[in-house]
Amino acid sequence: MLGNVFREVYMKFKLNFYKSMFEKIQNRETSLSTVETFCIEIIYAMNKPTVSEFASFIQISSPNAAYKVNSLIKKGYLVKKQSEKDKREYHLEVTDKYLNYYNLSSSYIMSVTERMEKRFSKDELELLEKMLTVITEELMPELDSIEDINS
Repeated sequence: MLGNVFREVYMKFKLNFYKSMFEKIQNRETSLSTVETFCIEIIYAMNKPTVSEFASFIQISSPNAAYKVNSLIKKGYLVKKQSEKDKREYHLEVTDKYLNYYNLSSSYIMSVTERMEKRFSKDELELLEKMLTVITEELMPELDSIEDINS
């Protein structure tokens, strides 16, 4: 029961994003392939990883990751920034061009959040926020490596 409802919410967010993504593709507002879209989404979620960290996370070779990254750089969705801690290291950062593209999903999230604020009491929203925090911080250990990267 709970799993079905959770899956339905997750699927609706994904479907909204994909629908918006394909609208952009139809209008030729983006030059990203499907694989590039997934790659840039992962890089953004990882919060400024190195190419090596990105490759390791999605379990592909460093040369393959570098090829995908260079394509995203050429298209203007990504830049490499030299690390201030270690000048030999470069971190991947998304550009404003990507952030405009990303707004496809974040604007929908904001719309749903606003609807939730109108529909639920303050106590219900606080409980939901607490539960979601526990889910992301405690119940998804497979993705703890992203938190390590973000630290």
